[in-house]
Amino acid sequence: MTLVNAMFARTLFGSPSAALGKRFTEPGPTTYEIVGVVEDGKYDSLTEDAQAAMFWPLAQNNENDTTLVVRSNRPPAEITAALQPMLERLDPSLPVTLQSWPDALALVLFPARVATVALGILGLLAGMLAATGIFGMASYAVARRLREMGIRVALGAQRIQVLRAALGRTVLLLGIGSVAGLVLGALGTRVLASIVYQATVYDPVVLVGAIAAMVLIGTMAAAVPAHRAVSVEPAILLRDE
Repeated sequence: MTLVNAMFARTLFGSPSAALGKRFTEPGPTTYEIVGVVEDGKYDSLTEDAQAAMFWPLAQNNENDTTLVVRSNRPPAEITAALQPMLERLDPSLPVTLQSWPDALALVLFPARVATVALGILGLLAGMLAATGIFGMASYAVARRLREMGIRVALGAQRIQVLRAALGRTVLLLGIGSVAGLVLGALGTRVLASIVYQATVYDPVVLVGAIAAMVLIGTMAAAVPAHRAVSVEPAILLRDE
């Protein structure tokens, strides 16, 4: 008899419920009866796709490495103190390593945590570079057309018209760059998912957060040049000219 996971049951029998009581033959003469179906899990790495798996009782397991999972509400120290004598009574020569669940996951989660921190730092640096570039481009556009905007204001142009003339190209480039960034992020989803557990660019929270971050960075970077554009004094500019 054996237990199988849901992926195994769906692959061979179409659904988990249809697998109960069925028999299958592994390569070899042994035939196994399915007595239960368990949920899919992660067996090699956190980023792996669901794969078929089967589980045998200890009496039918010929492997030397066996993992026993114990669930309890007691502290790890108490669990260890209770399990150690019990395992020694079964076989005093049996090599046993006791480890808590958080400790066992620490090594598995370490690459994902390092990658998350590294990506966070790179994202922060990218945001700073983007803000600096937008600020410089917007300031240059306003400075180059400052006298033109003074004339527009003197002729009765509204603030929105002045802003459109001063920052229209900046906003256009910011929009194109944002769309290109989202597309490239979507294309790089598989690479990101192989590094960070359950990372996906298609998550609505991720999409909204990325868009909000780009809008916030663009707004903050263009705020000072925009204020300078709408605060232009045509009399002073024309007197200097």
